Amino acid sequence: MAVKIKLMRLGKIRQPYYRVVVADSRTRRNGRAIETIGKYHPKNEPSLIEIDSDRAQYWLGVGAQPTESVQNLLEITGDWQKFKGLPGTEGTLKPQVEKVDKLARFNEALAAANEEPTTAATTPKKKGGDRAGKTADAAPAEAATKSDDVADATKDAAEPATESTQS
Repeated sequence: MAVKIKLMRLGKIRQPYYRVVVADSRTRRNGRAIETIGKYHPKNEPSLIEIDSDRAQYWLGVGAQPTESVQNLLEITGDWQKFKGLPGTEGTLKPQVEKVDKLARFNEALAAANEEPTTAATTPKKKGGDRAGKTADAAPAEAATKSDDVADATKDAAEPATESTQS
C-alpha cells in the first residue's frame, strides 16, 4: 500500500485550515486518514504550523511520501532536513505571537480611561452644528414674539371693554 503525507482541508469558504495526515494515496483529499500528525493554519500571521516531529520522522522512515505542500511545511519546521541528514534542522518556523488575556486587556483599558481628564467631551461635535444652532436660536425668538403678541391682544381686549363701560 502506497502511503502519503498530505493536507486535509477543513474550515469555511475563504477561511481554510488544514490537518497534516498520513493516508493511503488512493483516498480522496478529505477521505479517511490513517493518522493525523499535525495542523496548518495559513491565514494566521505568521502561519501556524504544528507537526509532531516524532510521528513525521517515523512515517518518513517507513516510506511515506509527502506531497509538495507538506514537504515545504516539513522544511519550514526542520523535519525534512532532519530526515535527510542535511544541515539546518532547526528550520525557519516563525514563533506565534503570545495572545494577551482578555481580562488583562480590559483592566489596562480601564486604568487608561481613569487616568484621562473627564472635562473634555468624549465624542466630537457633529458636522453642520451651525445650522442646528441657528434653528435653535430662532425657535425661542419666535416663541417670544408670539407670547408678546398674545399679551398685547389681551391688553387691547381689556381696554375697549373699560372704555365702553365709562361712556
